[in-house]
Amino acid sequence: MKEVLLIIDFGSQYTQLIARRVRELNVCSKIIPYNKFQDLPQDIKGVILSGSPCSVNDFDSPSIKLEIIRKKIPLLALCYGAQLISHKLGGKVAASDSREYGRSQLSVTSKNVLFSQVEDQSQVWMSHGDTILELPPNMTINASTDDVEVAAFSINNEDTFGLQFHPEVYHTSCGTQILKNFLVDICHFSQNWTSDSFIESAIYNLKQEIGNEKVLMALSGGVDSTVAAVLLHQAIGENLLCVFVDNGLLRKNEYLAVLEAYKTLGLNIKGVDASVQFLDNLSGVSDPEKKRKIIGGTFIDVFESFSKDYLDIKWLGQGTIYPDVIESISGTGGPSETIKSHHNVGGLPEKMNLKVIEPLRSLFKDEVRRVGLALNINKEIIQRHPFPGPGLAIRIMGDITYKKVSILQDVDAIFINALKTHDLYDSVWQAGAILLSDNSVGVMGDGRTYERVVALRAVASTDGMTADWVHLPYDFLSKVSNDIINKVKGVNRVVYDISSKPPATIEWE
Repeated sequence: MKEVLLIIDFGSQYTQLIARRVRELNVCSKIIPYNKFQDLPQDIKGVILSGSPCSVNDFDSPSIKLEIIRKKIPLLALCYGAQLISHKLGGKVAASDSREYGRSQLSVTSKNVLFSQVEDQSQVWMSHGDTILELPPNMTINASTDDVEVAAFSINNEDTFGLQFHPEVYHTSCGTQILKNFLVDICHFSQNWTSDSFIESAIYNLKQEIGNEKVLMALSGGVDSTVAAVLLHQAIGENLLCVFVDNGLLRKNEYLAVLEAYKTLGLNIKGVDASVQFLDNLSGVSDPEKKRKIIGGTFIDVFESFSKDYLDIKWLGQGTIYPDVIESISGTGGPSETIKSHHNVGGLPEKMNLKVIEPLRSLFKDEVRRVGLALNINKEIIQRHPFPGPGLAIRIMGDITYKKVSILQDVDAIFINALKTHDLYDSVWQAGAILLSDNSVGVMGDGRTYERVVALRAVASTDGMTADWVHLPYDFLSKVSNDIINKVKGVNRVVYDISSKPPATIEWE
């Protein structure tokens, strides 16, 4: 019988991160929003409750019937989920004196199976505005921090556990061990879920959903859309038509290079040069959200126009992955916060006459890469840095012009090529250049200049949910800066972005 972990989503930004950590432990999971939870399917062996941006003390706070789960199968509640259990069973939950966000030191005070092989002192990640002040009867405090007395608890004589911190977040050093203890030692999962399992399941689901209908797949040249296209190709074969659109916002010479690279994949692919259409639509627009919406709408216009020659096409395929989704909308229908819009997530025009199919919507970037390798896709494509769907539009501060795009393409080419030449490319998760909206005063050849400032950004990450800036060698940065200023007319100053995510996002817009 198939073994599944059920994750009940209350709208947390981290819900799919829970699923991702579970997959790392080779366990299959299913996410449903709290308002769709009514019973326990037969194949469910354990349940995790997610966090939430809400408070359990709100009048309309999300809730479920805990009695459906408790004493039947193991239950692990995280953050809001832990507060919900305490609140519903008669405990006291109240707003903290100050929002508790970031690293804390956990002290394990009462060990149980959940904390097996967990050190008594461990770093954990907190992200909550409320805290549990009093536990209901029949509960035991298992761990505390300097600021939070009830950092972990268990209900006596049943497999129900609550954690105020987030074990799914990378910064919780004991998180993987805690989740393994819950999944393997408490729920008794056999850990037989792999990338091959995902591929098999994805292809089966695509066949069931699409049937004999045809799909128009939007390719970007990046790993996400490529892997999605190969999955679709394996599912529906010749019923897949791929299109690669030049939106005028790609990297230098990328349009022709990508078309050439795709020839090796056996995909039916057409190229469309719509650069003038995109840049004209963006003319005079400075607001980042408006840029994203315009780009999303123009992509759809281009695809619809293209598909008029293929009237039997019913679907639009996209390489959307989970970090795109969670920053834009809830991935499951839960009440999550919007961080920023992604051009391929939500907000698509109602006039769109194609249904959307997104095979990778639940995966993170590193998981997509593993799936791509399992599909035997060329490593050069799989290891490419992520590149935003809106392209250079969100790396140009302010309005978009042909001249600004040309300047940034030249700067970006120097930076990326230098990373490859100096064997730094593979040690960086994502890199790019940003053209700032202001000019700066400089001096060249004893004369005054008043030209553009560019910022270089290089980050290390595993999934795009969190990221840290990369400590590139000073000599390397010095050489790149010198090359940019000397070779790109219109730039007289280069800076390096040393912001982490959070609080900054990887892209500037």
